[in-house]
Amino acid sequence: MDSWVRFNAQSQAKERVIRAAQYACTLLGSTLPKDAAAAEVRRTVSQLEAHMSLTRKLLRLGNSVEALEAAKRAIHLSDSVLRLCLTISHLNRAMYFACDNVLWAGKTGIISKLDQHKWSQRSFRYYLFALILNLTRDAYELHLLMEREAHSRTTKSPPSPSSSIPLPADHLSPLSLPATQPINFRWLYSQLHLVATVLYSNPPLLLDLVKNSCDIFIPLDRLGIYPTGPGFVGACGLASSVLSILTMVHPWLKLKP
Repeated sequence: MDSWVRFNAQSQAKERVIRAAQYACTLLGSTLPKDAAAAEVRRTVSQLEAHMSLTRKLLRLGNSVEALEAAKRAIHLSDSVLRLCLTISHLNRAMYFACDNVLWAGKTGIISKLDQHKWSQRSFRYYLFALILNLTRDAYELHLLMEREAHSRTTKSPPSPSSSIPLPADHLSPLSLPATQPINFRWLYSQLHLVATVLYSNPPLLLDLVKNSCDIFIPLDRLGIYPTGPGFVGACGLASSVLSILTMVHPWLKLKP
């Protein structure tokens, strides 16, 4: 119950739920048959998706200020890589929200004769830059944790906090590979095992990495850089929305800072 109260109290909670419903409509619309019998259903789903998108834009009004405040906090981080990635990412998010607010004003008629395609493309560019920086941050943190875990194994020191959660019994050790395997294969296997160990021991990093990896296909598709189709975009958007909701219900799953 406490988790639900915290979730319901957050301003982004409703936007995340509507986002999940919006991409569920996108996924549903892509699975409907293209015949005339389903035309009315497809039209209804498309209209519902458009209404949800407009509602989300309304709920995001003023989010640029929050993103700028987050950038101000990130600029004081001691780690230079995290400071650079997070600060620029938050600034790109602020610009994305600002463009999105202008687009909302155009869709509602407040700003007449707005080039909605131009502003939509502009907002998705800022969104894409922010996601690239977020993924860079995830990769950097994964690299640090892998180095720490490898050092811990080499020195036979007690496990670090990042590896405090035991792996299931069915996880194989790199040493269990036959000695006849090529050295390159054994090295690759050991690295993959190390990645799996670190991610298994750090759920916040795993969730953030998966969420950002899903999200990045949305602007890539919208900008025409890597078209994947509405079905794939809907599935990715739905998955990332569910993961975002999960981090709101359980704040300990949110990657910090």
